[in-house]
Amino acid sequence: MNVTIPASGPADRRAATLVMACLGVFVAYLPVTTVAVSLPAVQSALGATTAQLSWVQDAFVLPMAAFILTAGVVGDVHGRKKVFQAGLLFSAAGAAVALAAQSVQVLWAGQALAGLGAATLLPTTLALISHAVPDHRERGKFIGLWATSLMAALAVGPIVAGVILDHFAWRWIYLLAIPVSLLATVFAARLLTDSRAPYERRLDWPGQITATVAVTALVYGVIEGGADSFTAPKVLTALAVAVVSGVAFVLAERRSDSPMLDLALFRSPAFTATTLVAMITFLGLIGFFFLLSLYFGLVQQLDTLQAAWRMLVVTACAILVGGPVGRLMHRVSARVLITGGLLVVSASLFSLVGADAHTSFVGLAWRLAPLGLGLGAVMTPMTATAVASVPHHLAGMAAAGNNAFRQLGGALGPAVLGALLTTRALDSFPGHLADAGLTGAAQERIVSAADHGGLGAVAGLGLGADTGRAMGAVGEAFLDGLRLCLTVAGSLTLLAAVVAFVLLRRPRGMGSGHTQVAASGPTRGTAPGEVAAAVSETRGSEGRGEV
Repeated sequence: MNVTIPASGPADRRAATLVMACLGVFVAYLPVTTVAVSLPAVQSALGATTAQLSWVQDAFVLPMAAFILTAGVVGDVHGRKKVFQAGLLFSAAGAAVALAAQSVQVLWAGQALAGLGAATLLPTTLALISHAVPDHRERGKFIGLWATSLMAALAVGPIVAGVILDHFAWRWIYLLAIPVSLLATVFAARLLTDSRAPYERRLDWPGQITATVAVTALVYGVIEGGADSFTAPKVLTALAVAVVSGVAFVLAERRSDSPMLDLALFRSPAFTATTLVAMITFLGLIGFFFLLSLYFGLVQQLDTLQAAWRMLVVTACAILVGGPVGRLMHRVSARVLITGGLLVVSASLFSLVGADAHTSFVGLAWRLAPLGLGLGAVMTPMTATAVASVPHHLAGMAAAGNNAFRQLGGALGPAVLGALLTTRALDSFPGHLADAGLTGAAQERIVSAADHGGLGAVAGLGLGADTGRAMGAVGEAFLDGLRLCLTVAGSLTLLAAVVAFVLLRRPRGMGSGHTQVAASGPTRGTAPGEVAAAVSETRGSEGRGEV
C-alpha cells in the first residue's frame, strides 16, 4: 500500500516531527506503569522475590540511564531519524521477549531490550524537536506536548494492564507495544527528515564504558544491599566499583576532545539545577510508583484494574495541568513553577503516610491528586529549561544528559526504596504476627518464608485458618515500610525544591539577548573550552522560563 504524506512545508515538517516525537516518548514510557501495576501478578506467576521484582523495574530503567548519552551521540553522528527507528525496533523486540518469558530472568532480558529502546528514543525525540524548532519560544510549546505524551503513557499503562489482566495472563501486557512500535517505524520513514549535529562528534568509548559500569554497579549494590546486607562483600565490591568508575568517567570526559557529556555544561546553574532536580525527583517518584503497586496488591488486596484507576488519579492530574503550565512558562519563571510543583508533590507524599489498609478511593484520591498536579507543573519547565540553558547546538547533549540523570534516579528509586521497605517491614513483621496471635513454630515458619521470598511469599504457604491473620500481619508490616519510604520520598522531593529555588536564579545584569548570542555559537569542532565559553553566554535567560 502506498501512503502519501503531505509534509512538504516547514509547518508540516514541524507537525510531523512533533507527532513522531510524541509517539516515540509514548512508546518509551509505556512499560513503566504498565509493568508497575502488574508486579503482584508477575510475582505470583513466576514466584519472584521482592529483590527480583526490583530488578524487573530496574532491568528496564538501568539501560535507559546507562545508554541515553551514547544514543544521543550516535544520533548526532549517524542521523537521528535512523536512531529513532532503531529505538522503536528495540522496544518491539524487548516487548516480544518479555511476552514469551517463562522465567523472571528472561523477563529481565526483555525489559532490558525495551529499556535500551527507551534510552535511544528519549534523547532522539528531543533532538528532533530542537532541530525542527530552533526558536526557543515555539520549542517550549513542543516540549510541553512532548512531556504531556510522556505523562499520557504513564496514565494509559495501568488501564491497559488492568483490562488485560482481567481476561488474560500477565505477559499479554507487552503485546500493545509491538504493533505500535512497528507502525511508528514505518511512518517515521515517511514523515521524518533526518538531521545530524552541526559540528563534528564521535563516540566516546572510555566515557561510555565507565558510565555504564558505574551506573550498573551502583544499582546492583543498592538492590543486593537491601536484599542481603550492605556489609556483604559483593555489595561493598559493587559500591567500590561504582565509585572508581564514576571518578574514571569524570576524568575521561575532562580529557576527551569529543566528550559524551561535556562537564562544562554544569557551569550553567540552570542545567545543573534541572539535572539534580530530575535525578532526585525521579528517585522518589519511580520508587513511589513501585511501592504503590505493591500497596494496592498486598495491603488493599485490589485487582490490577482497581489499582490502575487509583494510579490514574496521579497521571490524569499531571496531564490536566501540563498544557496550562506550558503556556505559563513565558510569564512565570521556571524557578517558581518547578519549586512550587515540587513542594506540592512533597506535601502529597507526606499526606499519604496516613493511609492504611482500609483507606477508601476518595481517601486516596485527595492525597494522590496533588501529586499529579505538582508533577505536571514540574515536568515541562524542567525539561525545557535544561535544553534552553545551553547553546542551541548543544541542546541534544543537554537533553541526553538531563534524561540520563533522570533515569539514574529512576533506576535507584525502586532499589533504594525497595531496600528500605524490605528492611523496615521484615524488622516489624514478627511483632505484627505476635499481635495477630501467631507465635512459636508458626511464626518462625512465616518469618523464614518472608526472609527468603519477600512478604508476598506468605500468601503461598497454605496456612489454612491462619492465612487471614498472617496476611493481616503482612499488610501491617508493609505499611510500616511504606510509611518510612513515603517519608524518604517526600524529603527527597523537598530537597529537590530547595535545589531548584537556590540554583534557578536570574543572574544580575544580564539580558535576554544572551540566548540569541549562544544560539549562534560554535557549530563544528567545538572544543570543551569553547563549550564552557558558549554556556556562559546563556545565563541571561536562566530562571526566567525562556524556553
